[in-house]
Amino acid sequence: MAVGVGGDDLMVRVGPDHTDAALARPGTRVFDMTGRPMRGWILVAGTALSEDDVLGEWVDEGRAFAMSLPPK
Repeated sequence: MAVGVGGDDLMVRVGPDHTDAALARPGTRVFDMTGRPMRGWILVAGTALSEDDVLGEWVDEGRAFAMSLPPK
């Protein structure tokens, strides 16, 4: 899985090594749905996706990470 939608937020799988850089971008926060943060995942607020190409950039980033994983 590369991305998902939860309410108005986009869930993006960026990988543990890219989490800090992703969290430095506007509208992002730690993906914590159960009181326990999910490593390698972030949430992007829907309001941060309104500018041109921002949604596509996040989808591309999530897809690139997912494609880098070994097949199951």
